[in-house]
Amino acid sequence: MENNHTGRNILLVFVAILLLAGTFSGGILVGWMLPGQTPLEDLSASATPTATEDEEMTLDVLFAPFWETWQHVHDQYVDQPVDDTKLMQGAIQGMLESLGDKHTGYMDPDTYTQVTAPLDGSYEGIGASVDTSGDLLTIISAMPDSPAEAAGLKPGDAVIKVNGTDVTKTDPNIVLKSVKGPAGTDVTLTIQRVDQAEPIDVTITRQKIDLKSVTSEMMDGNLAYVRISTYGESTTAELKTALETLLAQNPKGLILDLRYNSGGYLNTAIEVISQFIPSGVVMYEQLQNGEETTYSAEPGGLATEIPMVVLVNEGSASASEITAGAIQDFGRGTLVGVTTYGKGSVQNWIPLNNNQGAVRITVARWLTPKHRQINDVGLTPDVVVELTQEDVDAEIDSQLNKAIEILSQAE
Repeated sequence: MENNHTGRNILLVFVAILLLAGTFSGGILVGWMLPGQTPLEDLSASATPTATEDEEMTLDVLFAPFWETWQHVHDQYVDQPVDDTKLMQGAIQGMLESLGDKHTGYMDPDTYTQVTAPLDGSYEGIGASVDTSGDLLTIISAMPDSPAEAAGLKPGDAVIKVNGTDVTKTDPNIVLKSVKGPAGTDVTLTIQRVDQAEPIDVTITRQKIDLKSVTSEMMDGNLAYVRISTYGESTTAELKTALETLLAQNPKGLILDLRYNSGGYLNTAIEVISQFIPSGVVMYEQLQNGEETTYSAEPGGLATEIPMVVLVNEGSASASEITAGAIQDFGRGTLVGVTTYGKGSVQNWIPLNNNQGAVRITVARWLTPKHRQINDVGLTPDVVVELTQEDVDAEIDSQLNKAIEILSQAE
């Protein structure tokens, strides 16, 4: 019985945190990869409200069926003893899932540690951007020169087994943990590919993956090319360095490649946009009560006048959509590719006390400068160019070729 009270106390702490910690954020995330950069203790917040006796009584009544069920499990479940911590974590997960928002959820401590690794600069794994928001762990893109690329993983590949173990009913965040692992070790993924009836097995040797968010080069025709793969802590500095190097060569146009960029930090998105748009409101954040916060371009952008094309596709989400949407609304550049993912919401990642994991909660939606709401809709490019399987097999990038064509014809 003592363990039951302990479990109840722990769960009540979590309930209190979830009910009262709305203003105590662990940072704002517009993608789904990482928490924000601002430490919890540095954020301004009002004092934690104190529940009145009436509110406490209401909660007691509300949670009575839960505790009744808790007790039945401890008294009658066939396999004893049960794990109180797992019961508590499952209760939190179920509560958040009941909201019907795939971007709101709970992460246990191990999962939280794993999913916050990607923007830290390096990790050990296969080198692929993945989507964990659906039922299956799905490949968004293989990173250049990575084990995933060498193994031939393609966008849309869904992981259904890891080392022979079926993971179709496992949380994709948990599956991701099993895909990662020490450099030099092998992992066998069973992949369900969109255009193939039968699953395929792929064995990949993990490596240390050094994450650089910006790559750039000068292309034929005196065109500058910049690819941003994520919006991390070092992205702005990397982008500025790349632009300084490229612009010193007097290019006639710039291609900004945001394909398969699944997002990142909100403040980084604003900093990135500011390199291309000199002034004005570049994004609105709409809260649950309808109030809006405006985000404006920061002065001093390096590439605010050069003709540009932005490449987007179905893997462009969140922070990359904020960037592309602002450029499109301002008429600053031409969007080329296919409709983007449609991730128009903002998540607050809140680490729970005592290293008990974290919750991610959708706290707002963002709108483009023209007040377009793109959640579950996406951005439609100015010039739609499909990248067919035939193009991929022939190593032809028809979207990039269209960008080159547009800039080459610009006066």
